[in-house]
Order: sequence, then C-alpha cells, then structure tokens
Amino acid sequence: MEYKFTSRSVEDTMELAENIESEKFPGMVICLNGELGSGKTVFVKGFAKSLGITETITSPTFSLIKEYNSGEMPLYHMDVYRIEEADGTIGFDDYFNKSAISIIEWAEMIEDELPSERLELIFRVIDENTRVIIFKPFGSKYEDLVSSVL
Repeated sequence: MEYKFTSRSVEDTMELAENIESEKFPGMVICLNGELGSGKTVFVKGFAKSLGITETITSPTFSLIKEYNSGEMPLYHMDVYRIEEADGTIGFDDYFNKSAISIIEWAEMIEDELPSERLELIFRVIDENTRVIIFKPFGSKYEDLVSSVL
C-alpha cells in the first residue's frame, strides 16, 4: 500500500523526518528516491537533528557513506548515486544489520542489496516549494510506522 504526504516547504519536510525519527528502531532502513533537489538531503537533516546529531549533514556523494555517532543512535547516511552496479562487495548488509539507522539516497540504484523490510520514500517535485512524498512501507514494522506518522 502507498501513502502520500504533501510538503509545502523545507520546514514541512524536516518536520516529517522528525516525526518518523520519533518512531525509530534499531536496524531501521529508509530508502529515499527522487530527482536532484527534491528534498532527500533535507529529510536526512531533519532526521539527524531529531536524533540529536550536531554535525553538519551533507550528501555523501563522493564518500558513499557517512557515519554519525553523536546522536542517541548511530545514523548511516548513504548516497549511492555514483554506484554503477551493486555487486555485493560493498557490504551494505553490514550496515543494515547493525543496531543503527540507515538512510539511503538514490536507493533504487542498489535495489537488489536492500533488505526486504524497509521504508521507501519517493520525492516528487511539484513546484519550487511543493513536494509530494510517497510512502511505500515493506513489512509490518514499517506499516505501523507509517500509520503512526501520517
């Protein structure tokens, strides 16, 4: 089942991320898809802020994964845009199976590597400020999470 949320500002997107963070659990995997400038990194900033992470959040496009350990739970922020083909040698499972949260930008690039249970968010640009965010929960924990947040 899919759900929709309309964000009319950066603040709306950050508040959505903060609400999802309030339902966090160890091993949570959130997959973010959408065109450049659609709000994926803004979402991660809101999530990280709510976790209490004080470091500046930027997209890890060239480093692939940034680890943030200063919050109440570790956050692994991945940007897999530059991966041409996920072949299993990067070790994504090592991140997904930890007691941390993984948020992956451009997750469709590594779809075969993703855990079967996860939350997928698809960001669609409507205009300069408006985004429609489509929620696709995979697994009962994520269905419950979406029900609590929306």
